[in-house]
Amino acid sequence: EASQGPVQEVLSSAAGVSNAARESSNELDSEEGDEIKGSRKKKNKRRKENSESIDGEEYPIDIWLLLAAYIRPEDVCRFSLICKNAWTATCTAAFWTRLYKRHYNLDADLPDRLQPDSIAKMRCLRARVIRSLFHLYEPFSLWVSKSPPLPESTPTTLLNSKCLLFWVNKVSGSRSEPMWEFNFKFVKLPTKGKNGCGLTLQLPKQYKDVHTNPDSDCYLLRVTTLNFIFTSVVMGMTLTLFTINVSTDMRHHRVRLDFQDSPVIRGKKFRGEQGVQVVLDPVHSVRLMDWWHPQYPTTSYNY
Repeated sequence: EASQGPVQEVLSSAAGVSNAARESSNELDSEEGDEIKGSRKKKNKRRKENSESIDGEEYPIDIWLLLAAYIRPEDVCRFSLICKNAWTATCTAAFWTRLYKRHYNLDADLPDRLQPDSIAKMRCLRARVIRSLFHLYEPFSLWVSKSPPLPESTPTTLLNSKCLLFWVNKVSGSRSEPMWEFNFKFVKLPTKGKNGCGLTLQLPKQYKDVHTNPDSDCYLLRVTTLNFIFTSVVMGMTLTLFTINVSTDMRHHRVRLDFQDSPVIRGKKFRGEQGVQVVLDPVHSVRLMDWWHPQYPTTSYNY
């Protein structure tokens, strides 16, 4: 009996602990149930509020065209993201014509293809206005003028781009000997989405001529060298490697371009002997120009 006393005390204390644990677990279960019910009520309330907020006012496109008259050129993209009607307003010929007239001045040095007479044409109107703004709009022109002769880092934009044209120009400057401009015109190959569709917006049919731009996915790489360098023909090939390094004389730069017959498959590397390598050294300047750049060459049939 003496030995059973402590055992009974332990059992009774264990039973008390288990009973307390059951009571506490029941309390927790009830609290969790109350919390779940409360969260469900909150979610239902939020859904109800969201469903009520969906029923908002949809303003006609005329209102957005009126507001667009006060949009700065650098804010056009932000404005078009407000809603569908705001985006549609930026697709119209009226929007781009007014944007051109707001910033045009008689003293501006514009090429003939960007003069007011050309703005009357609907085809490529958006492209012409954007090109004009880099001559007329001071923030844009200053941004272009401040671009350094050599980029801070090697651009990766041109990787897997196809070379459409290649030509060389002789440039006479302050040096006693002329320099040479090696021009490579690239087109960015279209990217496919997961469902196989191109990641592009579907423009309204009546405004397709306004947004037509044959050079929309094109870039111009202009490498100016101190000497003439013989290079291989690379038109029709795909750029797979582009590097800018310090030249061997440690005073200039060296540009290397590797071309392949087909784009690089992700995760796969080509051997050097399978493609064409172009090395330009010594290099004076490297400029990568988008289609809207004032120095980007255009052809008359495009506009």
